[in-house]
Amino acid sequence: MTLQTAERSFSVSPTARGIWRRGRAIVLVGVIVVIAAVVPVLLPSGSSGGGALLDPGDSSLVGSRALAQVLGAHGVEVQRVDDVATALAAAGPDSQFLITESALLTEQQAARIAAAPADRLIVGDVRHLDVLAGGLTAEIGGTPSRSRSPECALREATLAGDAYMGGSAFTAPAGSTGCYPSGGKPTLVRYVADGRTVTVVGDGQFMTNLRLAEDGNAALAMNLAGAKHRLIWLVPPAQSDETSEPGGSGGSGGSASEPKTIGDLIPQGVGWAVLELVIAVGLVALWRGRRLGPVVAERLPVVVRAAETVEGRGRLYRARRARDRAALALRAATIDRIAPRLGLPRTATPDEIVTAVAARTGEDPEQIRPALFGGAPADDSGLVALAGYLDTLERQVQDS
Repeated sequence: MTLQTAERSFSVSPTARGIWRRGRAIVLVGVIVVIAAVVPVLLPSGSSGGGALLDPGDSSLVGSRALAQVLGAHGVEVQRVDDVATALAAAGPDSQFLITESALLTEQQAARIAAAPADRLIVGDVRHLDVLAGGLTAEIGGTPSRSRSPECALREATLAGDAYMGGSAFTAPAGSTGCYPSGGKPTLVRYVADGRTVTVVGDGQFMTNLRLAEDGNAALAMNLAGAKHRLIWLVPPAQSDETSEPGGSGGSGGSASEPKTIGDLIPQGVGWAVLELVIAVGLVALWRGRRLGPVVAERLPVVVRAAETVEGRGRLYRARRARDRAALALRAATIDRIAPRLGLPRTATPDEIVTAVAARTGEDPEQIRPALFGGAPADDSGLVALAGYLDTLERQVQDS
C-alpha cells in the first residue's frame, strides 16, 4: 500500500529489509540463548558418578553405568567400592576385582589385592603390573585404539568378535592367551596365576557408555566382567560421596551417609549456562544501547485533515451505538469553548454555567440545562437535534 502526499509518496507495506531490521535483535538473542543452552550439555560433566572414567555409577559418556546395569540384569552382583579395605573384605572365590585406576594404589595395597582369593580384571591403567599381574610387561609407547579383531582362541573374545581395543600392548608370560593384537603384541592378555584368573586390557574405552553399543564391545565387557557372581568394582576415593550400586546390592565404602547440599545437586553445566546468558544479555544491551540517541522530530509521511478524523470517530461511535459517549464529547467541547467567553473559570459549577448562558442568550434555563448536562439521547435523531441546539447556543454566546 502506498500513501500519496503533495510532495512525494511513501510505501507503508512491509519489506524484507524492514522486517530484518526489526527482527534481527530477536534472532541474535535466540541464537545466543540456544548456544548457551547447548554448550553446557556438550561439556563433559559427572552426572551421577563425578565424571570419573569407567565409574559404574556415572551415566556420562566416560562412565560405565550402562555396563553395570546390564551386568545386574544378568545376575552379576556389582559392588562399587572406593577403598581397598572394603574391597578385600568382600573378596571371595566367587568374586572378581575390576581395577581401572591402579595408579591410585600403593605397593602394599596392590600386594594385598594380588593375595586376595579373587580373580583380577585390570583395565586401562597398567601401573603395578609387576604385583597385580606378575610376568606381564607393558610395551613402551602407546597403541592407537580402534576396532580390532580377536585373532585368538580365548572364548570370551571370539564370541564377542571385533572390539574397540588398544591403549597399551603387552609382552605376555608363558601359558597366557593374547588377543586383539597391535603390531604383533596383544592388547588383551589372560592367564592363571596361583589359581586365580588375571586379565589385563590395555584400553577400557570399550566399557564406557559411549562405546558400549559399538561392534562387540558390550559382549566382550559382559564376558570379561561377568565371569564371576560378584564383581568388586574399585573406584578412586575422591568419588566416595556416590552411594549408588547399579546392578547389585553390595555396599560402598567411604562417607555414604553424608547429606548432600543444594550445590552438590546442581549440575556443573548450570553455572556455565548462567554465565553465558549474563554475557549475552550484556552484549545485547551494549549493542542496542549504542543505537539509542536523542529524539529526532520527523515529518509525518501523510497529513490527515481534521474533518476526516471527526468523520472517522463519528463512524466508530455509530458502529458501536455509543450515543452517550458522542453526546458527552459534544457537550464537553461546547462548554470548553463558551466558558472563557462567559468569563467563567474551568472549575465553574453546572448551575453557574447554565445561569451565565441563559443571561447571555436569553434562552430558558430549563431548556439549557438538559442540553448541556442531560442524559444520553434516545436515538440518532435525538443526537442530531442535540448537536444542532448546542451549535446554536455556541453561536449565540459568540455573537452576543
